Amino acid sequence: MGLFDRIKRVVGANLNDMVSKAEDPEKMLEQAILEMQEDLVQLRQGVAQTIAAQKRTEKQYTDAQNEVNKWQRNAQLALQKGDENLARQALERKKTFNESSTALKASLDQQVVQVEGLKRNLIQLESKISEAKTKKEMLKARITAAKAQEQLQGMVRGMNTNSAMSAFERMEEKVLMQEARAQSIGELASTDLDSQFARLEASSDVDDELEALKLSLAPAAPVNQPQLTGDTTATTPTTPPNPPAASAPKTEEVVDAELEALRKQLDQM
Repeated sequence: MGLFDRIKRVVGANLNDMVSKAEDPEKMLEQAILEMQEDLVQLRQGVAQTIAAQKRTEKQYTDAQNEVNKWQRNAQLALQKGDENLARQALERKKTFNESSTALKASLDQQVVQVEGLKRNLIQLESKISEAKTKKEMLKARITAAKAQEQLQGMVRGMNTNSAMSAFERMEEKVLMQEARAQSIGELASTDLDSQFARLEASSDVDDELEALKLSLAPAAPVNQPQLTGDTTATTPTTPPNPPAASAPKTEEVVDAELEALRKQLDQM
């Protein structure tokens, strides 16, 4: 193989590869249908021209037949009038039109066959164009689906699944932490309320114990005894002091009153 043949083959291969890559299936289908429609237009024009020619031939054939019949009648008329020479001329004219009629009949038969063939071709081309349009829509749908699938596959390949899953795990951990904080806050609030009531109960016990301790430490009332002197007849009465034990009942009354008021407040709450 010569050098120029190899260069030609390489160039041809590269050009074919470039053309193949540049071909868009959707655009190629559109172009193919446009070309088929152009062919359909040309075929319709050809059919119309052929039919027009057939109509002209039919008219010419009819005119020729009419001339043949006319000169046939003229020849008969000339013979009836005894003019044989005129009858011969009429027959010669009849022969000429008869030959023209025969040729026109043959041409007309050919045109009829040609028109029928063109009409069949026209119907077939119209059917092929309709089928091509249907296939084009189907192929366009398949092309669209293939492009979408290819794009989706590219997105899936480019997606970092591990990173996405780790992000979900981090978000789930944050949600769990937030739920735990909310639960702990609720537990602390409940514990704080319980502790407040516990302090109230403890303070009440301490107050009661303190009051009992005060009562136990209160001094007992002194016993009044007469003072013995040398003169038994003269005794000086002394005024006894206020017994300190009287303060204990008063303190208990105050406490009882405070407790009663507290109970009323609690009942009203």
